[in-house]
Amino acid sequence: MGFDRRARDFWPRIVAAILALVGIGVTVYLVWERYHGNAPVCALGGGCLTVQRSEWATVAGVPVAILGLVAYVGMLVCALVPRQIAALGSLFLSLLGVMLSGYLTYLELFSIHAVCEYCVTSAVVVTLLLVASVIRLLWLDAAMPDPDA
Repeated sequence: MGFDRRARDFWPRIVAAILALVGIGVTVYLVWERYHGNAPVCALGGGCLTVQRSEWATVAGVPVAILGLVAYVGMLVCALVPRQIAALGSLFLSLLGVMLSGYLTYLELFSIHAVCEYCVTSAVVVTLLLVASVIRLLWLDAAMPDPDA
């Protein structure tokens, strides 16, 4: 019997919405601290300020945290919309986020020589969002009627 299509879409969307809200919280905090000239509170060694002031903290003059905030808001919107196009949008945004997070983590380790715990948190969150997006699409696809039947 299994879940109907609506039920299959519900749980991955709830999980994705919660994760997107966590990501929004992290990025809002980093944007706030940046524009108020404060160092982010960094419990594990103080690498956050080093990362935030590095040359890689902006892309075309836009702080990476703002780009992350926009992406997380987009993923939240996709999580709130029960449509397959929203599931595809979530997959696209989270895949892009994972790739960017991977690149930024590489830079933190090998170019900046400092690690920001908020960046690591964001990388984990966006990776979990990618997993939720894949599950959502797989479950939606499984719930679709077989056109050959």
